[in-house]
Amino acid sequence: MGMGWCIGLIGIGAILTFAVDWHVDGMNVPLVGLILMAVGLIGTAAYVSIYKRRRTQLPPPAAPVVEEDHRFIR
Repeated sequence: MGMGWCIGLIGIGAILTFAVDWHVDGMNVPLVGLILMAVGLIGTAAYVSIYKRRRTQLPPPAAPVVEEDHRFIR
């Protein structure tokens, strides 16, 4: 899921929980809204943690190793 889907789930869940006064037989609408908000929050946390891991910078390359010639000249 992308960040947009996660924010959308949080928004739809908030609407179902706090702004709707529907009564459906066999289904608790505010509970469905809470579940959608929880799934959206978990998805947002997972997306941000993965996106943050991808954006980390690699350490700069080490300085090249130069080997000197230590042979004795006779």
